[in-house]
Amino acid sequence: QVQLVESGGGLVQAGGSLRLSCAASGPTFRTYGMGWFRQAPGKDREFVTVIRWSDSLTYTGDSVKGRFTISRDTAKNTVYLQMNSLKPEDTAVYYCAAGRSPRTVVNGASPREFDYWGQGTQVTVSS
Repeated sequence: QVQLVESGGGLVQAGGSLRLSCAASGPTFRTYGMGWFRQAPGKDREFVTVIRWSDSLTYTGDSVKGRFTISRDTAKNTVYLQMNSLKPEDTAVYYCAAGRSPRTVVNGASPREFDYWGQGTQVTVSS
Protein backbone atom coordinates (compact mmCIF):
# COMPACT_ATOMS: atom_id res chain seq x y z
CA GLN A 1 0.00 0.00 0.00
CA VAL A 2 1.44 3.34 -1.07
CA GLN A 3 1.14 6.08 1.51
CA LEU A 4 1.17 9.77 0.65
CA VAL A 5 1.81 12.53 3.16
CA GLU A 6 1.32 16.17 2.17
CA SER A 7 2.81 19.19 3.87
CA GLY A 8 3.29 22.89 3.25
CA GLY A 9 -0.21 24.30 3.28
CA GLY A 10 -1.17 27.41 5.19
CA LEU A 11 -2.46 30.95 5.02
CA VAL A 12 -0.99 33.39 2.53
CA GLN A 13 -1.95 36.76 1.12
CA ALA A 14 -3.02 37.16 -2.48
CA GLY A 15 0.01 37.39 -4.74
CA GLY A 16 2.09 35.26 -2.42
CA SER A 17 3.63 31.82 -2.86
CA LEU A 18 3.54 28.43 -1.19
CA ARG A 19 5.20 25.12 -1.91
CA LEU A 20 3.45 21.87 -1.14
CA SER A 21 5.27 18.58 -0.73
CA CYS A 22 3.99 15.04 -1.05
CA ALA A 23 6.19 12.24 0.24
CA ALA A 24 5.41 8.73 -0.98
CA SER A 25 6.31 5.54 0.85
CA GLY A 26 5.65 1.87 0.33
CA PRO A 27 5.69 0.03 -3.04
CA THR A 28 6.06 3.11 -5.23
CA PHE A 29 7.80 1.28 -8.09
CA ARG A 30 4.50 0.83 -9.94
CA THR A 31 3.64 4.52 -9.83
CA TYR A 32 2.98 5.88 -13.31
CA GLY A 33 1.73 9.35 -12.43
CA MET A 34 1.45 11.61 -9.42
CA GLY A 35 -0.77 14.61 -9.32
CA TRP A 36 -2.41 17.34 -7.32
CA PHE A 37 -6.10 17.97 -7.01
CA ARG A 38 -7.98 20.53 -4.98
CA GLN A 39 -11.42 20.78 -3.52
CA ALA A 40 -13.14 23.93 -2.31
CA PRO A 41 -16.23 23.78 -0.07
CA GLY A 42 -19.31 22.75 -2.02
CA LYS A 43 -17.35 22.01 -5.18
CA ASP A 44 -16.12 18.89 -6.92
CA ARG A 45 -12.53 17.79 -6.69
CA GLU A 46 -10.62 19.65 -9.40
CA PHE A 47 -7.59 18.54 -11.39
CA VAL A 48 -4.61 20.85 -10.84
CA THR A 49 -1.57 19.18 -12.35
CA VAL A 50 0.12 15.81 -12.89
CA ILE A 51 3.61 14.48 -13.57
CA ARG A 52 4.75 11.23 -15.14
CA TRP A 53 7.16 9.62 -12.74
CA SER A 54 9.47 8.15 -15.37
CA ASP A 55 10.32 11.29 -17.35
CA SER A 56 8.64 14.30 -15.67
CA LEU A 57 6.13 14.91 -18.44
CA THR A 58 3.55 17.26 -16.97
CA TYR A 59 0.07 18.56 -17.62
CA THR A 60 -1.46 21.53 -15.83
CA GLY A 61 -5.01 22.78 -15.62
CA ASP A 62 -5.92 26.05 -17.29
CA SER A 63 -6.95 27.74 -14.04
CA VAL A 64 -3.42 27.54 -12.65
CA LYS A 65 -1.27 27.34 -15.77
CA GLY A 66 1.64 29.75 -15.63
CA ARG A 67 1.34 30.08 -11.84
CA PHE A 68 1.67 26.53 -10.50
CA THR A 69 4.49 24.09 -11.25
CA ILE A 70 4.77 20.42 -10.39
CA SER A 71 8.13 18.69 -9.99
CA ARG A 72 9.48 15.50 -8.52
CA ASP A 73 12.55 14.21 -6.71
CA THR A 74 12.94 10.52 -7.46
CA ALA A 75 15.60 10.00 -4.80
CA LYS A 76 13.20 11.26 -2.14
CA ASN A 77 10.02 9.81 -3.66
CA THR A 78 8.56 13.28 -3.31
CA VAL A 79 6.43 15.47 -5.52
CA TYR A 80 6.24 19.23 -5.12
CA LEU A 81 3.70 21.86 -6.09
CA GLN A 82 5.11 25.35 -6.34
CA MET A 83 2.27 27.85 -6.25
CA ASN A 84 2.98 31.47 -7.21
CA SER A 85 0.77 34.52 -7.68
CA LEU A 86 -1.87 32.95 -5.49
CA LYS A 87 -5.44 34.19 -5.71
CA PRO A 88 -8.33 33.92 -3.25
CA GLU A 89 -10.01 31.48 -5.63
CA ASP A 90 -7.10 29.08 -5.10
CA THR A 91 -8.35 28.52 -1.55
CA ALA A 92 -9.06 24.81 -1.15
CA VAL A 93 -7.89 21.58 0.37
CA TYR A 94 -5.10 20.28 -1.82
CA TYR A 95 -4.68 16.53 -2.27
CA CYS A 96 -1.77 14.56 -3.59
CA ALA A 97 -2.58 11.42 -5.56
CA ALA A 98 -0.68 8.55 -7.16
CA GLY A 99 -1.78 6.06 -9.77
CA ARG A 100 -0.55 3.08 -11.75
CA SER A 101 -2.51 3.72 -14.91
CA PRO A 102 -1.29 5.71 -17.93
CA ARG A 103 -4.70 7.42 -17.75
CA THR A 104 -3.39 9.38 -14.78
CA VAL A 105 -1.05 11.37 -17.01
CA VAL A 106 -3.47 13.25 -19.23
CA ASN A 107 -4.67 16.82 -19.09
CA GLY A 108 -7.68 17.04 -16.83
CA ALA A 109 -7.15 13.54 -15.46
CA SER A 110 -10.07 12.13 -13.50
CA PRO A 111 -9.65 11.50 -9.78
CA ARG A 112 -11.06 8.01 -10.42
CA GLU A 113 -7.87 7.02 -12.25
CA PHE A 114 -5.74 7.44 -9.14
CA ASP A 115 -5.22 4.65 -6.66
CA TYR A 116 -3.77 6.40 -3.63
CA TRP A 117 -4.52 9.69 -1.91
CA GLY A 118 -3.00 11.83 0.77
CA GLN A 119 -4.95 13.29 3.65
CA GLY A 120 -5.05 16.77 2.14
CA THR A 121 -3.59 20.08 3.21
CA GLN A 122 -5.48 23.37 3.53
CA VAL A 123 -4.41 26.35 1.46
CA THR A 124 -6.10 29.65 2.27
CA VAL A 125 -5.43 32.79 0.24
CA SER A 126 -6.63 36.04 1.75
CA SER A 127 -7.50 39.07 -0.32
